Amino acid sequence: MEFKEEKAIYLQIVDFVKEKIRKDEWSADQKILSVRDLASELEVTPNTVMRAYDLLQQQNLVYNKRGLGLFVVPSAKEKITALQKEQFMNIELPRFFNQLEILDISMHEVLAQYNNRTQTTNE
Repeated sequence: MEFKEEKAIYLQIVDFVKEKIRKDEWSADQKILSVRDLASELEVTPNTVMRAYDLLQQQNLVYNKRGLGLFVVPSAKEKITALQKEQFMNIELPRFFNQLEILDISMHEVLAQYNNRTQTTNE
């Protein structure tokens, strides 16, 4: 995994885990990699992974089985989609609308681009 400077590493690890769950690489009730194993795989400190795992637990995406490790919450995939949708609607979409206004791009132009894109992907 290649880390970006503009975002904390532990948050990028959270995104990495969410992507694994979203893509069904880590499924409901499946045990996820231990802190040490993921730290070794990603070449980061175990403390960084632990911080990421703590946040994932706070978000109720993984749960701890004492003595066994962390497991994916059965509804994690749906929760991740809801969290990402909320983030998109509250952060990304307002930025997008701001850019449209700054660049004087009409919704008609956006819709035309969207329709072209969907036509191309459906062919």
